[in-house]
Amino acid sequence: MKYSLLLTSLLFFMLNLLNAQQRVEEIPMKIGVMQRGALNAITDVEGVKVGHTTLVKGDSVRTGVTAILPHGGNIFQQKVPAAVFVGNGFGKLAGSTQINELGNLETPVILTNTLNVPTTMDALIKYTLNLPGNENVRSVNAVVGETNDGYLNDIRGQYVKNADVISAIQNAKTGKVTEGNVGAGTGTIAFGYKGGIGTASRKLPESLGGYTLGVLVQSNFGGVLQIAGVPVGQKLRNYSFSNNLLNNVDGSCMMVIATDAPLNNRNLQRLAKRAFLGLAKTGGIASNGSGDYVIAFSTAKGVRIPYKINTETLKHEVVPNDLMSPLFMASIEATEEAILNSLFMAETTTGFKDRTIKALPKEEVLQYLKEAGVLED
Repeated sequence: MKYSLLLTSLLFFMLNLLNAQQRVEEIPMKIGVMQRGALNAITDVEGVKVGHTTLVKGDSVRTGVTAILPHGGNIFQQKVPAAVFVGNGFGKLAGSTQINELGNLETPVILTNTLNVPTTMDALIKYTLNLPGNENVRSVNAVVGETNDGYLNDIRGQYVKNADVISAIQNAKTGKVTEGNVGAGTGTIAFGYKGGIGTASRKLPESLGGYTLGVLVQSNFGGVLQIAGVPVGQKLRNYSFSNNLLNNVDGSCMMVIATDAPLNNRNLQRLAKRAFLGLAKTGGIASNGSGDYVIAFSTAKGVRIPYKINTETLKHEVVPNDLMSPLFMASIEATEEAILNSLFMAETTTGFKDRTIKALPKEEVLQYLKEAGVLED
């Protein structure tokens, strides 16, 4: 009886903990086998900054902006190697073709809602042109990704303004990243529950290069939710195509990968492809109406591309193909956990037309995970 009461009390304590927002590592549960970074965030990659502008106004505005900066300098003058992988192209990723054509990124990466991509591009272009040293620049490849938050947000109102974009960039910082109902994730939905912004990272051992890789996601997609291999969505009876209906399946997922490993465009694209496996491990299916994109970039100083080149050749030392597999695994694991963090950190939201999307029911989820034996002792 004594042990039964102890176990009951312990479970009650754990359930109460999950009433609050908690990241995956706080449950605690391990996703994959690789070591997490110190912050378990994209900002574990040195120099990377993240900023949000969150717009919650009245009963209809639930949207925002999230900015990811590869480094704190003038990105146009010191471009970083980058690549884009398109899992399913039902989306509006501005600037993607030039990234893959030239192999570099020259602006911050901005995430917002679908109908505010043009406004966000305009703001990002103005921001870049106004940076000291860019006085003679006449072309800017503004990189803006999106998901459609039109269920909870009055998306036709196009409430994101230039000042909101500039604010997200200027407020971007290193360190802890705010997750859940913030920035570009304010009005998003994933697997029938409140989605949002999530992040995670992996740190390779020195024997495998010692590199850090971080991922940030804007989750707004569907499928059959899986957590550490447990079919949670099925157990919760909330999943796409349940009762022969198309439920909670369309949407999008933007995934941004940063690493300090010196990589070129080709291996960054290979790295980006693996992130899509992380999305699949959460149960996402990349439906017909889902825009699922991965942007990957390297922050390594030795592979940056200066705007003004005074030599006939550039010499870069990069990670060879045969040593890419550990980074591939890191990409998969960090993406999977970032998506889960976006769910675990989100809160129940009521928005446009008095619609309500509930947060993931953490008490039930914990019970399923406990029964499956995936929680750490």
